[in-house]
Amino acid sequence: MAGPYAPYHPTAKPASATPSYLTIKNSSLSKGVFVLFLCFMSYLLGIWQHGGRIAPASFSTTTVAAVSCPSSPAKGSSSSSASAGVSLDFESHHRQDDTADAELDDRPRTYAACAGNFSEYTPCEDVQRSLRFDRTRLIYRERHCPDKTEKVKCRVPAPYGYRIPFRWPVSRDLAWYANVPHKELTVEKAVQNWIQYQGDRFRFPGGGTMFPHGASAYIDDIGELINLKDGSIRTAIDTGCGVASWGAYLLSRNVLTMSFAPRDTHEAQVQFALERGVPALIGVLASKRLPYPSRAFDMAHCSRCLIPWAESGGTYLMEVDRVLRPGGYWILSGPPIRWRKYWRGWNRTQDDLRSEQNSIERVARSLCWTKLIEKGDISVWQKPTNHLQCKVNRFCPTQDPDTAWYTNMDTCLTQLPEVSGDEEVAGGQVAKWPERLNAVPPRISGGTVPGITAETFQTDAELWKRRVSYYKTVNNQLGQAGRYRNLLDMNAHLGGFAAALVEDPVWVMNVVPVEAPVNTLGVVYERGLIGTYQSWCEAMSTYPRTYDFIHADSLFTLYKDRCDADDILLEMDRILRPEGSVILRDDVDVLVKLKRMLDGMNYDSQIVDHEDGPLVRQKLLFAVKSYWTAPSTSNHRRSSTSS
Repeated sequence: MAGPYAPYHPTAKPASATPSYLTIKNSSLSKGVFVLFLCFMSYLLGIWQHGGRIAPASFSTTTVAAVSCPSSPAKGSSSSSASAGVSLDFESHHRQDDTADAELDDRPRTYAACAGNFSEYTPCEDVQRSLRFDRTRLIYRERHCPDKTEKVKCRVPAPYGYRIPFRWPVSRDLAWYANVPHKELTVEKAVQNWIQYQGDRFRFPGGGTMFPHGASAYIDDIGELINLKDGSIRTAIDTGCGVASWGAYLLSRNVLTMSFAPRDTHEAQVQFALERGVPALIGVLASKRLPYPSRAFDMAHCSRCLIPWAESGGTYLMEVDRVLRPGGYWILSGPPIRWRKYWRGWNRTQDDLRSEQNSIERVARSLCWTKLIEKGDISVWQKPTNHLQCKVNRFCPTQDPDTAWYTNMDTCLTQLPEVSGDEEVAGGQVAKWPERLNAVPPRISGGTVPGITAETFQTDAELWKRRVSYYKTVNNQLGQAGRYRNLLDMNAHLGGFAAALVEDPVWVMNVVPVEAPVNTLGVVYERGLIGTYQSWCEAMSTYPRTYDFIHADSLFTLYKDRCDADDILLEMDRILRPEGSVILRDDVDVLVKLKRMLDGMNYDSQIVDHEDGPLVRQKLLFAVKSYWTAPSTSNHRRSSTSS
């Protein structure tokens, strides 16, 4: 079933209220004919005034196309001399290959449905493809995307019986079984209260391996050790997140968590997190840097995530250090913490666990971290606010610490920006939340983001408030609390779109494409928002049907001549839920082609004028994905038998 919502269209207003580009085009044509008629009459009047002498044409075809009038000959001037050497250009400017492209664009495009067993297809984390790669350090679980010969050019179906997810905050505790039909975790993690199967749905009690009494009580324990209430901690990262209950319960405390886990034997754990309406990505600490900038997170967390922190020269802790803000916290619970109590249940020797903890402590000291406290099952370390007193000889070379797309991890300490005194925060102090959202980020005030100043940042923030307000007048579904939960901005720039929605019950994954002219993801995090790097020539590290709403500003212009537009659209279709919405901002010629492609995917779409009116070339494409699923297994068997 499609869900509890009434059918709707890409815009909630009739075409007369927000005229589309095609409507404006027809009205503009009538006005243009009238203006040309007046121009022609004016020209004839000038000829009559000069005794009927007809001068050679003094304007080009491009001038006519711009609907500009040629000047009438002035009294006492020579018309022929004024236009000497100017003639109309009748040469053809269309090559044969241009004509072929135009004809191809006019053909209706259709996209077939993938087979039903593709309903959970993750192209860059394909289980079968991963088996080709090295199992050392879990390299086989990293991103390994298909090449052009392996790409699947079809639409990934939802599983049969798919239902629109519960609205937030109910979705934190409930998800439909039909949407993620996997019961493995209900058995494997039964005593840990991760997830329970009840009839047609799953229930998430909020438990975890190290917090059987619930994530909320566990977070309260952490809150007794560090301050979670004063707004100084806003962004967090959860390594090996399970079903992301830690991140889910931090949301009510205004802490936004990036949860990640590999696609592994814990079937669909990240998919469950996303069904709950909690930010998450497929990811693993292996050989490549995590796809986040340096100094991004105020807090990092591992609750029995089973990551070998002290192995490989401490590389994994060094990567946590890279993405942790100066003064940020690392929280560890589970092995080897409190090993004297749990060693029997963990089926490990005391010597083994003692040695592991000593090794972690040694790596932490090499990073100049301070161990604040170990209480009960929880240990907390703090990163220094600067490296002025950090005497190590393993600082990384000059490689950009914000480069993190297929970038190898370093076995060295990422050096913080220079400071002039012990009390100064390296890279600049961020404001506390919520002031942090609109305060000028330190990367901008410090002049480290090319072309972005405090003034342009503030102008951008106001611009996006106006744009989002316009979006809500065109499609009032965006203004309905609970209609959307998981949002994606495919070309986020400074995070203005997400910032304008911060009061709504939504979260936004802000993507800064690696091909973008300026790397602004660090600014996004300094505003207290979250996001990731991504090349849209490849698939995203997430499950199908992750997002309820996708936004993209000038994305297809950015990727022109880099990769195929239909590959990007098919990826958008894969990660968008049935009945999910899309807003694309781009040049009108680009949007006309994209609309044709989306129509071939059975989207309901409409091109709408820019918020500044019909004379702006950039337009908006509003689109809605239709509800459809894979056929039922019984129907598939019947059709196979009859054929």
